[in-house]
Amino acid sequence: MNNDNFNNQDFRGYKQAIVPKIDEQLARTNSSTSCGEYLRRYWHPVALTSEVSEVPKEIRILGEDLVIFKTTKGNIGLVHKACPHRRASMAYGKTEERGIRCCYHGWLFSLSGEILETPGEDSDSKQAAKLRETFKLGAYPVIEFNGLVFSYLGPMNKIPEFPHYDAFEIPGNISSPYRINYNCNWIQVLDAIMDPVHTSFLHGQSSEIQFSEGFAEVGEIEFFERGIQYLGCNTRRIDDNVWVRVNELILPNFTQAGAAFAADGTKSKYFGRSSFTRWVVPIDDHHCVALAWANFGERGDPIEYNNQEGFERIEAGEITNRTLDEKQKNPGDAEAVEGMGSISSHKGEHLMPTDKGIMIYRRRIRNLINSLEEGQEPPQPQKIKGEVIRTNGQDTVLRAPKRNKNDREFVKLICSSIMEMQFDLEDMPLKDRDNSIIKNLQEMEKGGKFDRK
Repeated sequence: MNNDNFNNQDFRGYKQAIVPKIDEQLARTNSSTSCGEYLRRYWHPVALTSEVSEVPKEIRILGEDLVIFKTTKGNIGLVHKACPHRRASMAYGKTEERGIRCCYHGWLFSLSGEILETPGEDSDSKQAAKLRETFKLGAYPVIEFNGLVFSYLGPMNKIPEFPHYDAFEIPGNISSPYRINYNCNWIQVLDAIMDPVHTSFLHGQSSEIQFSEGFAEVGEIEFFERGIQYLGCNTRRIDDNVWVRVNELILPNFTQAGAAFAADGTKSKYFGRSSFTRWVVPIDDHHCVALAWANFGERGDPIEYNNQEGFERIEAGEITNRTLDEKQKNPGDAEAVEGMGSISSHKGEHLMPTDKGIMIYRRRIRNLINSLEEGQEPPQPQKIKGEVIRTNGQDTVLRAPKRNKNDREFVKLICSSIMEMQFDLEDMPLKDRDNSIIKNLQEMEKGGKFDRK
């Protein structure tokens, strides 16, 4: 057989057979790593309230094996899995009014890990009394909020205020908690929120239309970096309308986006809010979980998607339980990110201008990790104690017919004008801010004046 046809073509499989390295600094998140230490400076959701009962449940977060439970008085505890006595699993513990009792020797622990009883030891034992005074079962503080259980896993002398986002209280919205597990590293899932281009292909061209036909349009991409908030805008021309869809990341792992099913670019919409309010939490280096609320109502998604299948489609474009054939024909987010491997070979990436959002947020996390190692604590989402954190994940659709000039520049202008207007109003009281944004958008559309200069 003549090999000339092959020799004249530049096949590079052999030259590129070595698997590139991973990004060790960002991908490793257990308690002995620099990124794990950084993540432990923030509150994270760790479970759904519905998952927690008087029967202890074993969970893993940031590579740490933990047990979550509810006392007979209804208080939630989160403790280390291993009993400090003989390392028996607290997953087999018995919940009581004051805490949880180890099944092996009956030691009773409070929610803060205090040893309340060592019943097998002599009541006059000085050694047992000293142990109860000086040692504890590892435990973490928890806050239950609207169907999600949050915990802070960092040093207690650095515990931050529990962040309160404006998305927690959008009038008329119904927010339903959900969880979606991913069999891959957390960075692969988090990257997608800062990759607005992928929505046009993965959700609109590579698969069947998963949300609406408008998603298949490749728009103009723009990124905004504002402290630890990152916004990726995909602004699409849909006939006589311009659709501004904003994906949002607030470090380290809070994410929002536009609606999944409520907007398609065909009719006006003014500051419609996110389809989900979500955190991407590392379970360990090879698994992560999205713990979130799906948002329904006039400014969220249609109420008919308020069910498990709806949550999965909002989260990833497709339902979870599908055959391999179905996944290959119509891949969603899970297939895209898990297909990279349990930890992607980041050093083999070739990032492009449309990946700017990924580049800048990763770089900022690296800088914050390095600063923490030098003793500087990372910034928290709220700038002022007690403030409600303003967010910008959204859809806005305005009627804006093409003009006799470069339409791409016109579309970009509309996006930047909308975002700058919102930023200018950020310090207003929350209710006034939303109403003012909506009013300004309506006036922009009515007057056809999109340049704010």
